[in-house]
Amino acid sequence: MTFDLFDAPPRAAREPIGPAAFVLPGFALPRVDALLDAIGDVAARAPFRHLVTPGGFTMSVALTNCGALGWTSDRRGYRYSAVDPDSGAPWPAMPEAFALLARDAAALAGFDGFAPDACLVNRYQPGSRLSLHQDRDERDHGAPIVSVSLGMPATFQFGGLARSDKTVRIPLVHGDVVVWGGVDRLRFHGVLPLKDAPHLLDARWGAQRINLTFRKAG
Repeated sequence: MTFDLFDAPPRAAREPIGPAAFVLPGFALPRVDALLDAIGDVAARAPFRHLVTPGGFTMSVALTNCGALGWTSDRRGYRYSAVDPDSGAPWPAMPEAFALLARDAAALAGFDGFAPDACLVNRYQPGSRLSLHQDRDERDHGAPIVSVSLGMPATFQFGGLARSDKTVRIPLVHGDVVVWGGVDRLRFHGVLPLKDAPHLLDARWGAQRINLTFRKAG
């Protein structure tokens, strides 16, 4: 699924990784400029932060949110909130560029009419990782998950409905989008520790990976 950056054959419009799960190679590339501007606007109003898990561990991935609801964590548990706990203000509105990308990617994967109300913006730096987990804090498990990779490459782990199920490792590069829903909606997934491999063709991203995860939470 990966190719040399400068000698890459065309990739399929969507590559199945499950019955209702797909990688959309390079789908976000035509929208990168608008996405980068929107990420800056969101972070200016709700800065990235490292949250604490209910077990007392500090997450290696920094995050912020936009949309009507934002995902957050502390010693009391994981949950969605309509306000940023750091400021007490509502999360920034979801940028139009975000909402359009999520809708279009979901439609290509067979999920028409997706209207996310939450976007978790994760910032990975070398060594950051995301342990295997399920996205089950949302009220609506009938809607898909849309995950957008920007910046440094990463290895996505996609497992089964039990944590002990075998996982597959899926290389993701700048502009790739992963969509999963339906029978695959509650599959365990994660990201292996990020290697120090800055984006070679666009210095604006530097030594980081930005991941946008769109959900219907409310």
